[in-house]
Amino acid sequence: TTSNSYVLWPAKVGPFSLILGRHYQHSDTSNLPFSYLVENNNATHLAPAINLRSVGTIRDAKKWPERDRRKDPDKLDFINFNLLSPYTIQKVFAGVNILKNLQATAGETSEIYTYQSCIIKNTALKRGLELYEIVIHKFLGNSIIKRLENIRFASNEEIRNRLKPDTPVGSGEWVDISGLIAPKSEIDHLLCQIESGEITKLKEINNVFKQLHEQYYTLEWTWAWEKIQEFYNLTPATITAEDIVAIVEKWKTSVVKLDEMIYNDAKKEFSLSFKTGFGSDGNIQDQAMDFEYVRGAFDKNPFVVTTLKHIEDKKALGDELIERIKNVK
Repeated sequence: TTSNSYVLWPAKVGPFSLILGRHYQHSDTSNLPFSYLVENNNATHLAPAINLRSVGTIRDAKKWPERDRRKDPDKLDFINFNLLSPYTIQKVFAGVNILKNLQATAGETSEIYTYQSCIIKNTALKRGLELYEIVIHKFLGNSIIKRLENIRFASNEEIRNRLKPDTPVGSGEWVDISGLIAPKSEIDHLLCQIESGEITKLKEINNVFKQLHEQYYTLEWTWAWEKIQEFYNLTPATITAEDIVAIVEKWKTSVVKLDEMIYNDAKKEFSLSFKTGFGSDGNIQDQAMDFEYVRGAFDKNPFVVTTLKHIEDKKALGDELIERIKNVK
């Protein structure tokens, strides 16, 4: 939330959303993550997915693990800092369905749409669908690249075998338990064990949490693999290296496009309007010099440099996998 902003309960807000102003409508936007909720004339205006292209979102995602100063390797709290996870991406998929249903119900040419007492402009809805699709490509591409990394494949059959999940656990809904991101089925199972008396000690509960945290990427792949099949209309028995290459190409495009949006958003912080108050007793040149002395030059800003490097690194990562499997038959 921004300063002097609040939401009147009961209400639900999607993960990584920004709240600006005062909202009284008791809306539920929990399945529209990465959104802006902005008050305008006592009404809530919703901009789905817009926070995905915000430099602030990425800064937050980077600073949370950096602020974790725990030194003991045996950590007592199991916190997953991933911005994109089955928990958030399942909500992205739900958000896509919500927005498409609004389009189908009210028509694609409608100027505004209403959802949970929130107003969504036509342009905001279309932009939301575009951004959600980009982030789906990014997450699923990340998952498949990670699954296939550092392995030489001689045939499509070897690729198919590698893509098979190591466990059936991970399918279905995921939940965020105070920072622990895990399959809901496993949390439900834990609750049943507690209720039945099978688990009676806090240490035993903590061990379950620890196992879920340590197995996160294994469980994540089970979920991601199901979504890859569904989203790209593929089957485990027929997927080929060519299909993987197509997914990675879409991933590369999405990663670069998203990083470019974030780069352009960061550039706004170096615009003339942000220089107000700097060099107030001098001319424009003095203002610019004072601003640069305090904030630094845009092209040398650490975040900007990191973003540009991230684009190049991701391109190289995708190209490496494509080169490694493009001739596999």
